[in-house]
Amino acid sequence: MHARTRVAARAVAVAVGLAAGAYAAYVAVAWPRYGQVRAVDPHLTDELLDEFMPAYDVVERHHIRVAAPAHVTMAAAREMDITQPPLTRAIFKARDVLLRSTPDVRPRSRQFVQEMLALGWGVLADVPDREIVMGGVTKPWQANPVFRAISPGDFAAFHEPDLVKIAWTLRVDPVNDGESIFRTETRAIATDAAARAKFRRYWAFLSPGIILIRWAMLPALKAEAERRARPGAVSKPAAGPASMGSDAAESTP
Repeated sequence: MHARTRVAARAVAVAVGLAAGAYAAYVAVAWPRYGQVRAVDPHLTDELLDEFMPAYDVVERHHIRVAAPAHVTMAAAREMDITQPPLTRAIFKARDVLLRSTPDVRPRSRQFVQEMLALGWGVLADVPDREIVMGGVTKPWQANPVFRAISPGDFAAFHEPDLVKIAWTLRVDPVNDGESIFRTETRAIATDAAARAKFRRYWAFLSPGIILIRWAMLPALKAEAERRARPGAVSKPAAGPASMGSDAAESTP
């Protein structure tokens, strides 16, 4: 028994060491790459998002093919609960510890878009069954960031100092009558040099968790959309408000 315990402890130590090494390597790369956005393939360009943020300091793009019609996939995306995957909850809790966040005990919606609106994000554009663009400004480096919506007409030109402007999408491209591709893209740009310096530090050290949240979200969304697309399936009833920790207060897609 003691030998097995020692072997297990060594395995955990090795895993932790590898994870720490990988994280350190990522931070070392993320720091100099900040602000160096690579060109996107023309067929992946999001013209609707470009209207609100044509230039940006950082961008994250993720997609997954779904065996469900576009309108079913979009409905599942708008109603998903991103805190459901255990990995996502663990990442939010880790951020709470690192930044010493104050717990947010307010009741929250389990439907994603509704919760984002409640947090202060605003809708910049909404194309039914195809795409929603949401945006806001905040100070992500704060322990408990506050999100403020900016009107669609003012968003592109907004430049109030010491803030980061963020815009993100939920988008579905139909492949055929029974398949679609879900895409999500997040862009961010600091409004001045002071904000850029603070956001660069934040992004370099905490963006691995942000990216992992996207990765955890995609298979969960795919599974739910494909469940809804099965013959005879019905959408899950909206869950009632849930009291959560501060994870919801830092949620960004």
